[in-house]
Amino acid sequence: MRSKPRAFLSAHWKHLVMANYVVEAELLVPFLPKGTELDTYADKHYISLVAFSFLQTKVRGISFPFHRNFVEVNLRFYVRRKTEDGYRRGVVFIKEIVPRALISFVANVLYNENYTTMKTFGEITRNDGTLQLHYQFGRYNHMEVLCSDTAVPIQNGSMEAFITEHYWGYAGDPESRTNAYQVEHPKWDILPVQEYLVTCDFEKVYGSPFAHLQFVEPESVLTAVGSDVLVYSGNKI
Repeated sequence: MRSKPRAFLSAHWKHLVMANYVVEAELLVPFLPKGTELDTYADKHYISLVAFSFLQTKVRGISFPFHRNFVEVNLRFYVRRKTEDGYRRGVVFIKEIVPRALISFVANVLYNENYTTMKTFGEITRNDGTLQLHYQFGRYNHMEVLCSDTAVPIQNGSMEAFITEHYWGYAGDPESRTNAYQVEHPKWDILPVQEYLVTCDFEKVYGSPFAHLQFVEPESVLTAVGSDVLVYSGNKI
């Protein structure tokens, strides 16, 4: 039996706000890592803008001052890779935004990811059974939700399950070798969203292919409670 690689990073991901947009496959194909294929839900391709609190971060069991707790914002889409054990469903990141340059450097070098450094901010307000979550990246980009403070399970086969249950990361392009790494966490509960506001200059932050998303309403916005997470060392495939 092949042993699992050693966990490189451990953390607690909390209050993940995910705005999910339907896009055409042609938008995603140029970013598809070699050896993977697009994954779909109800015959639709999705891309998600995700903001969350990245807490209690440790690398190889060591926490570093000023790099333990921060807000990450990423734009990602969904893929799968066929293996002898079946399909491994995962995500590909267009860009991951964090507030510390060292985090970007380590992730880009070791995982071949697309991290960039930008000021991020998160705030949580509790009031009468609700949570108000506010994430900011850069000066003008915001994700805000008002949601219930009572968690409910994700239903098997639902869109929420599709968005949250991809347990691999793939980084690369159609021509080069792909870096694959496993992300391990339990199935998340969600906090039902009552109201939301997404303000993002997609063209400025993510490039011209994604400019139209600024003028499109997401098909859904969900908030996942989150959990402890392990990210394992990557392998070239």
